[in-house]
Amino acid sequence: MSVHFYWPTIVGLVGMVVTLLAYFLLQARRLHGNGIIYQLMNALGSAAIIVSLIYAFNLPAMVLEVAWLAISIYGIAVGRRRGPA
Repeated sequence: MSVHFYWPTIVGLVGMVVTLLAYFLLQARRLHGNGIIYQLMNALGSAAIIVSLIYAFNLPAMVLEVAWLAISIYGIAVGRRRGPA
């Protein structure tokens, strides 16, 4: 049995790893929830998953990832307005 990974699947897998890594680093106290790195990792991860969902559409997953991306962008914007901690 051979398994073929097409580029949207690989992009989605990378996005999933980045999102999970961000959450792990938050739990391990290596990142702060309102820090730019955490927010960027979440935004990039969800954007990559959205790319994969465009090619293999799933409405609940798409709604979740769009919301995740929007919340991350909001966090980045709020963080920029507040300036460095």
